[in-house]
Amino acid sequence: MRHAVYHQAPWNFTLTPWVKRLLVANLVVFVVTMMDRELFFRWFAFAPSEILTRPWGAFTYMFLHGDFWHLFINMLVLFFFGPPLESRWGSREFVKYYFLCGLGGVVLSFLFVPHWIVGASAAIYGLMLAFALNWPNAPIYIWGIFPVKAKWLVGFLFAVSLLSALGGAGGGIAHFAHLGGIVTGFLYLRSDWRPSLPQKARREGSAGRRLAIVPREKSREAARSKESRTPERPAGEESLLDEVDRILDKISATGISSLTPEERETLDEVSRRHRSN
Repeated sequence: MRHAVYHQAPWNFTLTPWVKRLLVANLVVFVVTMMDRELFFRWFAFAPSEILTRPWGAFTYMFLHGDFWHLFINMLVLFFFGPPLESRWGSREFVKYYFLCGLGGVVLSFLFVPHWIVGASAAIYGLMLAFALNWPNAPIYIWGIFPVKAKWLVGFLFAVSLLSALGGAGGGIAHFAHLGGIVTGFLYLRSDWRPSLPQKARREGSAGRRLAIVPREKSREAARSKESRTPERPAGEESLLDEVDRILDKISATGISSLTPEERETLDEVSRRHRSN
């Protein structure tokens, strides 16, 4: 059961805090740039030749888009792929990873692309990679009809970007920025800095259970120790641990934001008992 949740589609269609902020920010910037597109692109796009005079372009280019469809596709991917990742990692790790992938697109573009670039695509490609690594067998429906496993879809997009970049394909698409986002995301997720488990869970060895407030094994040891000192075991201890397991499985599958007030209260109660022991 615990291994199965990593292969199921984690869709819950609930906007998480930073996904919501990024969607709104990109939409607002797009509307504002319609007033004078050339002016905003000249000052806030990333231009390799102007990195010294306009260094902020390495960050602001992620919020500029060439046209409506460029914006729509990037925000659609963010809407679907972002919330599961932010729910699993937490907002701080999510937004750090997002902008890191965007900066990865800047690095490759600086090395290989002479003209300016705009768009959140490097960060978006990084998100797709992270999603595929977390839920490799989750079905992605192309045009809402044809199911393709996340790992195959991302592998295909990587191959297309690589061949297009090396083959000199243009068409107004920043293929090197896409590659930069994917490569940076991959290196980050495979390094010691990757956003995986919270520090507490790492220290307690709970690799298969994120946000574990009280590891079950540790709780059982505490209960046995207490039982050896007292003639009678606390009532409901076993059923409470079973309920905590169910709640933690739910967090792994759909994120902590999906918990009911009663479930949050249960976790708080177990945490208080653990601290008192």
